[in-house]
Amino acid sequence: MSDNSAQALKQSNLRGLMWLLASGIVMSGMHASIRHVSAVLHPFEIAFFRLLFGLLPLLPWFFKLGWAPLKTNRIGMLTLRGALNLTCMLAFFYALSITPLVEVTALVFAAPIFATIGAMVIYGERVGLRRWAAIAIGFLGVMVVLRPGFQEIGQGQMLALFAAIVWSVCMIIIKSLGRTESSLTITLYMSLIMAPLALIPALWVWQWPTGEQFLWLALIGVFGGLGQLAMTEALKVGETHIIMPMDFTRLIWISVIAYVAFAEVPGFYTWIGGAIIFAATAFVAWRERVAAVAGMRIGRP
Repeated sequence: MSDNSAQALKQSNLRGLMWLLASGIVMSGMHASIRHVSAVLHPFEIAFFRLLFGLLPLLPWFFKLGWAPLKTNRIGMLTLRGALNLTCMLAFFYALSITPLVEVTALVFAAPIFATIGAMVIYGERVGLRRWAAIAIGFLGVMVVLRPGFQEIGQGQMLALFAAIVWSVCMIIIKSLGRTESSLTITLYMSLIMAPLALIPALWVWQWPTGEQFLWLALIGVFGGLGQLAMTEALKVGETHIIMPMDFTRLIWISVIAYVAFAEVPGFYTWIGGAIIFAATAFVAWRERVAAVAGMRIGRP
């Protein structure tokens, strides 16, 4: 690699780190806002408004590109991703409303671990001894957070873990979609498909928000849209194995917000378990990068 190429790669990775940092801060703000509003509104209704207002940050793309981003030959796969993603979101939002914020965040970090297992089953991907070890360590981290036998596993914890499992399936689908569709197309269809579907469960628990609550719901939607765009941009411009450790800062931001806004103090085991889970997922990402580079060197597609 030439000096210019190496410098360009460093700059790209730096931009990726900054985008991921911004995504973590914005998404932590969204999660805390969900906890605040869930004291008066049902999480299912909050999910609908998050998706509805989440379209606002995407509107500039329509003005710039017109309807071009909506052209696709994979509407079936995009619809499946939207339905699964909604299931994940409903479980996650409900977990946020009844479980300490840091604990939910730590458990959802396990999604890439489940995605690795899913890729083995669906795509027949080979997983070496090192990645198997990382998977085992990741599950150990989950057990540290949950501590079965030492404390009761609550509904919120189970919902967070369920959300991580379903999100891992979405990650596999997104990986497949990414081969033929742009990040913008995938993001747009997520909101366009999920928002109408989310209205169905929201109607069962509907109550009209007040003016102040509408402002919070709009903030949640804008935070969610911006956070997702920042995450997409981070993964686009930076190497995953380089930028992924920055995602762990979400535990820091959400811990600060949870303490200041809700007087929640994260437990020792939550921090230890979250660190173990994240270390395992970071190693899996690094091994995938190593495998991809090796595949390119021997001419594999």
